[in-house]
Amino acid sequence: MNLSRRKFLILLPAAALAWESIKAGTPEAAPNYNVSQHWWAMLVDIEKCIGCGSCVRACQKENDVPDGYYRTWIERYRISEVDGVENIQVDSPDGGKNGFKPSNEQGLKEFFVPKMCNHCADSPCTQVCPVGATFASPDGVVLIDQKYCLGCRYCVQACPYGCRFIHPETNTAQKCTLCYHRITQGLTTACCEVCPTAARQLADLKNPKDPIHEYLRTHSVQVLKPHLATGAKLYYNGLDGAVR
Repeated sequence: MNLSRRKFLILLPAAALAWESIKAGTPEAAPNYNVSQHWWAMLVDIEKCIGCGSCVRACQKENDVPDGYYRTWIERYRISEVDGVENIQVDSPDGGKNGFKPSNEQGLKEFFVPKMCNHCADSPCTQVCPVGATFASPDGVVLIDQKYCLGCRYCVQACPYGCRFIHPETNTAQKCTLCYHRITQGLTTACCEVCPTAARQLADLKNPKDPIHEYLRTHSVQVLKPHLATGAKLYYNGLDGAVR
């Protein structure tokens, strides 16, 4: 969808109304849920991920994600060295939904990296949305109000993590919502719930009793593309320098 300058100016009043409506309440929040008491993040331990694809399948089922599109996916990194030159191969067949075929190559370093929306504190996607359909909730989750999304693709282009797509039927932007409809009910995300090795952990940074605080003190966690200063809240343990 291409927005001309004239059309953009016409949409500005609608954008203002949309933003006021969004600020009035957080979509999908449970009635007794207090957004001011939470600040959500996620921890991924790459050393525990086995690339089984359970998280991808659970996400697809929970959020009715269309085939061929992914709110979360798994990438397999295979690193070898040939004549002193590092060779990096990355694959993600069907988003890793059905796992990966074993590799028989010798001298190969292999690991899996789950990816999804980083729910950035300073998200580029919220800055470029012309109507405020993409917004950050007070508890740190980046959401999309489907009623106002134009499908203009600005947010898709702005996201440095490639986590957004345009739904083929609704023609609106889609991505991981951190299972907001679940976490506001006191549940964990669908992907965390089914992970057989607990490689994924939902974290509440405002909860002093959350194990994430001790983990961050005792482990050297990283975020993807830290040089972009997006305030990413998807923390990785064991992140290899080859991951991009």
